[in-house]
Amino acid sequence: MTTTSPARSGLGGAGRRLFDAVLLDRDGTLIEDVPYNGDPEKVRAVPGARVALDRLRAAGLRLAVVTNQSGLARGLFSEGQLRAVHARVERLLGRFDAWLVCPHEEGAGCGCRKPAPGLVWAAARELGTVPSRCVVVGDIGRDVVAASAAGASGVLVPTAVTRAGEVAAAARVVGDLSGAVAEILGRQAAVDPASYGGVRRGVGTVLVVRSDSAGDVLVTGPAVRAVAAGAGRVVMLCGPRGRAAAELLPGVDEVIEHRLPWIDPSPGVVDPVDMRLLVDRLAAVGADEAVVFTSFHQSPLPLALLLRLAGVSRVSAISDDYPGSLLDVRHRVPVGVPEPERALSLAAAAGFALAPDDEPALRLRPEVLDRPDGDVPHPALAEPGYVVVHPGASVPARACPPRRCAEIVAALVAAGHRVVVTGGPDERELTALVAGDTAVDLGGRTGLAGLARVLARAGCVVVGNTGPAHLAAAVGTPVVSLFAPTVPFGQWGPWRVPTVRLGDADAPCRDTRAARCPVPDHPCLTGLDPAEVVDAVRVLTPPSPT
Repeated sequence: MTTTSPARSGLGGAGRRLFDAVLLDRDGTLIEDVPYNGDPEKVRAVPGARVALDRLRAAGLRLAVVTNQSGLARGLFSEGQLRAVHARVERLLGRFDAWLVCPHEEGAGCGCRKPAPGLVWAAARELGTVPSRCVVVGDIGRDVVAASAAGASGVLVPTAVTRAGEVAAAARVVGDLSGAVAEILGRQAAVDPASYGGVRRGVGTVLVVRSDSAGDVLVTGPAVRAVAAGAGRVVMLCGPRGRAAAELLPGVDEVIEHRLPWIDPSPGVVDPVDMRLLVDRLAAVGADEAVVFTSFHQSPLPLALLLRLAGVSRVSAISDDYPGSLLDVRHRVPVGVPEPERALSLAAAAGFALAPDDEPALRLRPEVLDRPDGDVPHPALAEPGYVVVHPGASVPARACPPRRCAEIVAALVAAGHRVVVTGGPDERELTALVAGDTAVDLGGRTGLAGLARVLARAGCVVVGNTGPAHLAAAVGTPVVSLFAPTVPFGQWGPWRVPTVRLGDADAPCRDTRAARCPVPDHPCLTGLDPAEVVDAVRVLTPPSPT
């Protein structure tokens, strides 16, 4: 089959649904794996498959099969035999809305053989949706890699042939097909207010809180828009590290900046005078209620107490602590849920939903991307399609070593790419080292809004697990994610945007949540081969169709 890169814009009209379709691998996922099978009599469904698929159909999700079948190219079975096998599968498991097959051998250079994303692109088109509204379920790494590269969600159901490294790298892993279906339907239900009592509209002023870094604020964006859809006015309380991001979010009418010392990464003494000032500022908002978004390790209860002192009558938050009467809506979320979905589920529990025409995705205010006259920080950016390399990170454990980043830039330039290196004002020395004399160095030359405009015109961005990765997702730019596994990729990886994950997913620092790498030489990213980055960029920036 021939594939082309899909448009970046998504379909609207389903603000309360994450997914329209489920794309399933065939062998090892739906039926027992019989290598190069052309005999319908050898088809055996995996246990529980029919019941699981019927649950998806009953929920209104469309189903497609996406399968590599190199036996066609090898002459091991005919197209007629393949059709007969698929007819047998449908007799056992029910009708599928589409079948997408790659007939090519390994090494043929096609764009459809998984782990390339072509089958996922084609299936989404066939089903009348976009990859970001699809889930791909498969039993080996190439299934979920293809999903991620297309911008879809992936769920791995391991079998005896699944490698340990594939399991470690997957964003979501479940034990069987029935479990995968339960997860998909559970994620849909978690962001739908109907699961908690219904949608609320016409609420007056709502105070939303996310007092973290820029990346944390950005991933809260869809939930903030959901609150805005039901409120007359939204005021956002954030800290100094997140203010610039808060000002980019649609739905926010006013931003209040105030440092919360118990959340700050370098906490100081809690000053009673400062707390009284914060209570006065909160009272001045006149909020009818508050929705407090926090990271997994943060308790919302100190702020909830201050909100009560400020006269806020209804407070919602995610909390595993006993909240007493501090919270009216105490929401709980399983570990590892993608951070934007985690926030959306709290908004849903509080009774707020995205507008029907609002696609669940990270997004910025439209005017942010309207380039002012003369706002081109370098002539090389006048023509879009360059590759951005962002070497810095707010947390050192998540940054790729500078020398390795410089080697990545050199490899990309040697492969014919125009490369732009970005960084903040305090990263100029770093960006100069990484850019060398072959790439454009924009270190310190853009604020967050300017960086968003640079990323929006890029073909893709090479970045670690840090705020600019989420900023790239918010402008729809594909991400080569140099992801240190100190935190779960499924929770903190780029959301609903084409992504290739690189780095050692099973390194000793895995799940330590360390701010500084506890392993000498930072092996999860030091061992990265620049050629892998070049290959990833090629996957995410295919040539335009002729």
